[in-house]
Amino acid sequence: MSYEPPTPPAELPTDIVNTLNGYTPEQLQHVARYAEELAEHKAREARLEEETAEDEIDERPDDLPDEVPSKATITIKEINDNRYYYWQWREGDKVTSKYKGPVNPDE
Repeated sequence: MSYEPPTPPAELPTDIVNTLNGYTPEQLQHVARYAEELAEHKAREARLEEETAEDEIDERPDDLPDEVPSKATITIKEINDNRYYYWQWREGDKVTSKYKGPVNPDE
């Protein structure tokens, strides 16, 4: 392990680097966790928008509930250190989710 501080990515604005440098290790852990969740959320939003633009899928999966549209995708959410599957789809500007089940069926 190096005793030198890490080099920030060139794509990261200087004001953000300066702000992060002033944070405590605990605050940085919170920022890292939030940034990861935000990146996943934005990627999911982009994927849902892309899928909305495509035509409806003709064939419904066997385990798709009646109230969930065939364009829905499965997303994993982590809640209290447990992971769960959710059906997720877009209704206009709103993203709707419906619980599917635990990622690990033993939970």
